[in-house]
Amino acid sequence: MTSMASTIVEAASQNDDLVAIVGQTASGKTALAIDVAIALNGEIVSADSVQIYREFNIGSGKPTAEELSRAKHYLIDALNPLDTIDAAGFAKLASACVDDIRARGKRPIVCGGTFLWVKALLFGLAPAPPGSDELRAKHRELVEREGAEALHAALAEIDPEAAARLHANDIVRVSRALEVHTLSGRAMTEWQREHAFATVHYPHQMFAIAHSNEELTKRIEARVTAWLEEGWIDEVESLIKRGYENARAMSSVGYHEVAAHVKGELPREELAIAIVRATRVFARRQKTWLNSADVTLLPYSR
Repeated sequence: MTSMASTIVEAASQNDDLVAIVGQTASGKTALAIDVAIALNGEIVSADSVQIYREFNIGSGKPTAEELSRAKHYLIDALNPLDTIDAAGFAKLASACVDDIRARGKRPIVCGGTFLWVKALLFGLAPAPPGSDELRAKHRELVEREGAEALHAALAEIDPEAAARLHANDIVRVSRALEVHTLSGRAMTEWQREHAFATVHYPHQMFAIAHSNEELTKRIEARVTAWLEEGWIDEVESLIKRGYENARAMSSVGYHEVAAHVKGELPREELAIAIVRATRVFARRQKTWLNSADVTLLPYSR
C-alpha cells in the first residue's frame, strides 16, 4: 500500500465518513481508490461522466478487469451511449449506491474527476428549474447547425461566469445553464452562488493526488500514447458508425479530438498533440477547482 493510501486509511479510520478520492485527470485516482477500498472493506462509486457510459472504453480510463476484480465498482458502464444524465441524476443514482454499500456494512469510496457530480452527491444542488426537453432539442439543433461554439457564445451573453467555467465542448452543461436562464430569468451562476453547496448530505473526507505540472504532463502524454496504441481510433470509428457521433461522451476531452480525426478534420500526425493539449487545459480547470475546495492534497508517491 502506498503512503498516500496509508494516509487516507489512517484518517478514515478515525470515523465513519464517506471517503471521496478526486483529482486531476491521469493523476492515478483509480489505483489509489482500490488500495483504500481494500484496506477499509469498502466499495467504489465512480463519479466519472464518461466511464458511466457503455462502449466508451479506451479513452475513458475505465478500470481494467483486474482492477474490477480487486474492488467492487458502481456506475461503470451504467448507461447506454445515447442516454443523458446530469449532476442531479448522478446524485440520485450514487446516493442509492452509497446507501446500499452502507446497508451491507461496507465503506463507500467515491472516486472520480467530475467534480460537479461529486459536489451534487455530497452537498446537493441548487433548486434550479427542472429540465426542458423542448429547450434541449433547440440547443442540439443549434449545435448541429452552427457548432458548439455558437451555443457557448449564447451562454457568454447571459452568464459570462458560467461560460468562462465551461468548455464549449461541454454541450450538456452549457445547454443546462442556458435552459436555467430561459426558464427562471436568473443565471445558473446566481443559483449556485445562493446555494453555495453549504448543506452537507454525506459527512465525508475528500482527498486528491497532487502532481507537479511537469509530472502530470508526462503522465498525460504516456496515457494518450498507450490508448492510441490500444486502438482508440478504431473504437471511435466503430462508435460513429453505430450512430453514436452525437452521444454526450463523444464531446468529452480526447474523444472529441479522435472523432475529429476519424471525420477527416484532424491529421493523424497532429492527433496526439491535440489530445494532450486539450487534456492539459482540462487538468488546469480541475486544479482551479481543487484549490478552492476543502480537499486534502496528497503529494504523489509510488
